[in-house]
Amino acid sequence: MPRRFLLHLVALMSLGTVAASCQEGATPSVVQPGAPGHSTTRLTSSTTGLHQMPPTVADTQFMQGMIMHHGQAVEMCELVKTHSQDPAVLDLGRRIGVSQTSEMAFMKLWLSDRGLPLTEAPAMGDMAGMDMSNMAGMDMSMPMMPGMLTPQQMDALRKATGPEFDHLFLTGMIQHHTGALTMVKQLFAQPAAGQDAALFDFANDVDNTQLAEIDLMRRILKLEKH
Repeated sequence: MPRRFLLHLVALMSLGTVAASCQEGATPSVVQPGAPGHSTTRLTSSTTGLHQMPPTVADTQFMQGMIMHHGQAVEMCELVKTHSQDPAVLDLGRRIGVSQTSEMAFMKLWLSDRGLPLTEAPAMGDMAGMDMSNMAGMDMSMPMMPGMLTPQQMDALRKATGPEFDHLFLTGMIQHHTGALTMVKQLFAQPAAGQDAALFDFANDVDNTQLAEIDLMRRILKLEKH
């Protein structure tokens, strides 16, 4: 199934620019790239359904958690640029990094549009044993999401190079993507959750895209063995 909801902010506009446009009465827009050979589509709050359904608690927590989840994936993809020499891994890391950075911008816009915080207030004990250096530049006020790499796994990834790095990156990203699929299943298992049109499309795109990427990474791993 082609990617339905890979979102890119126009001209790499910042969230501050988006917020300013909203305040000035302008309609913020994002671009949804089309399938190969098809043109892109400019999306606005009306076409993405941003105001169709009030979010549930589960909706909000899903978006907040997925921002953090994507943040670690982007960090992993940044390491690919300097730690790998495999063309397939380099291309995969670039594509995942671009898509998940764009999706993070969309999720932040989705939350900000509703006046919701970008992170969930932590429960007592949630932060016990967490390595704050794991997510440079990220707000670590939330517990680890399903599939996220442990501090030990991230340290090993940072120290590895060449084929060793490629193997750790691929196996780690498969773990990471599998966790994202779990998060989508957990969202839709909640009563009344996932009914917002934009969130519904986004969550389904995460499911479809990351399943396809898991298959691709498994194929690359098989090639490594030969």
